[in-house]
Amino acid sequence: MSKGAQKLQIIPLGGLGEIGKNMTVVRVDDEILVLDSGLMFPEEDMLGVDLVIPDITYLIENKDKIRAIVLTHGHEDHIGALPYVLKHINVPVYGTRLTLGILEGRLKENGVDSGNLHSVMQGDIINIGCFSVGFIRVNHSIPDAVALSIKTPVGMIVHTGDFKFDYTPVDGKMTDFRRLSDLGNKGVLVMLADSTNSEREGHTPSESTVGAAFDKAFHNARGRIIVATFSSNVQRIQQVIDTAVRYKRHVAVLGRSMVNVVNISLDLGYITAPEGTIVDIDEIHRYRMEQMVIVTTGSQGEPMSALTRMSMSDHRKVGIVPGDTVIISATPIPGNEKLVSKTIDNLMKLGADVIYGRNQGIHVSGHASREELKLMNNLVRPKFFIPVHGEYHHLVQHARLAQSLGMAKENIFIAENGSILEFTRDKGAITGKVQAGMVMVDGLGVGDVGNIVLRDRRQLSQDGILIVTFTMNRQTNRVVSGPDIVSRGFVYVRESEALMDEARARVQQALDRCEDEGVKEWSAIKANVRDALGRYLFDKTRRRPMILPIIMEI
Repeated sequence: MSKGAQKLQIIPLGGLGEIGKNMTVVRVDDEILVLDSGLMFPEEDMLGVDLVIPDITYLIENKDKIRAIVLTHGHEDHIGALPYVLKHINVPVYGTRLTLGILEGRLKENGVDSGNLHSVMQGDIINIGCFSVGFIRVNHSIPDAVALSIKTPVGMIVHTGDFKFDYTPVDGKMTDFRRLSDLGNKGVLVMLADSTNSEREGHTPSESTVGAAFDKAFHNARGRIIVATFSSNVQRIQQVIDTAVRYKRHVAVLGRSMVNVVNISLDLGYITAPEGTIVDIDEIHRYRMEQMVIVTTGSQGEPMSALTRMSMSDHRKVGIVPGDTVIISATPIPGNEKLVSKTIDNLMKLGADVIYGRNQGIHVSGHASREELKLMNNLVRPKFFIPVHGEYHHLVQHARLAQSLGMAKENIFIAENGSILEFTRDKGAITGKVQAGMVMVDGLGVGDVGNIVLRDRRQLSQDGILIVTFTMNRQTNRVVSGPDIVSRGFVYVRESEALMDEARARVQQALDRCEDEGVKEWSAIKANVRDALGRYLFDKTRRRPMILPIIMEI
């Protein structure tokens, strides 16, 4: 293929039509670059599932073509799948220091070698195969976040990563506007941009505004202060520490992920604290209540998190007492509202003063609102535009915003996970699909839970299970004992004896019928039992429990 005929392919494997599991493939001929590798937390109907990661079948099929994985920042929805991906694909991983510091901890927990991690600085440009990758400083709710410029033989790509424009960042490091503007002046073929807040008007407030809200809350607090936030929100934690120092309080850190991130950030210099400010959680009893601040996980009401366990008086190290001030410095992720509300109720019942909600000023988003999205578009001025990182309605609103700025509708692509977007220097189109979707992680099992297993779990959770056991003589094909029925999650047997007696009679009738008709296949006998019992129970209860016939032989 001549150079002029080369085609650039961009293939999102995650992050479109959903919040999380961000992963994008950039391919030119036989060279592939992977951008991010994130996870998503399970939805309510994914019973028992711990995590959801992208389907990487396409990457495994083309792993000899992958030159590297490049990361934009250290949030779980961008790095969380790497412990699973790197077990199948052994390639270099590039990211900034804090991003790799957090990732290294995750890899260690999962027994994955971290010898292939390569640290870069904001502002660096490195060559990877036919790609030249630039790391552009942007602001987000975690330090060391970058947008990516990817120079390919076909043209320049800009991927914004997660970003907002913060004019007063906590660490004093503003977005590199000049670099973005220079790229726009030189010509950008394709831009992929964060769509999370594409429906929110105006500007996203600066992270530093949270400091003023903390100051007010600390000033009014008379007892111990407990702050719950995302463990990865390092600048938020820094503001808690700074405010604690002003009010002569010590800080203890609680929750496994919070402890890990704070230790990494202290080691790398992203969090600073005067000596003696941070104390071990086991030492808090040495200080008076009004001298302590506890920073903890659990801002989303996660059932096993430290704050949730405290709210249920179930934490072995910290118990809520009247006079505690609890600050929930986060807004609920869609789907978590009930969990957060229940946690708040429980905390209040224990006598805590709980500060929460967007209008309290104790949380701001890390994502750009509409005016910032306009500014990004006007700085970069891409020829083609792909909204990413958001549910479908976010992508549509971002596309309409780009149109309102004068971009031609045919140059904007609202894609799906797995779409192959193909570009030359002059044209762009969606030309096909690759396998994409979700892989569910349940305990140590990766991908062994699918739609059929989830369907069974939903049925079990709704109507329970009946186990029907009977013993048959293999030679004569006659029932020699049983049937016995065990109920779990269907009815309380002691209060439903008549129902269960009749159920046993219906099973016996089905077995007698099989014997009379000469049915010898055990699968057919089980099916007859299941059908007869299922019809009877639905008629009597309007429920459909799972029915599991078990035949024992002698």
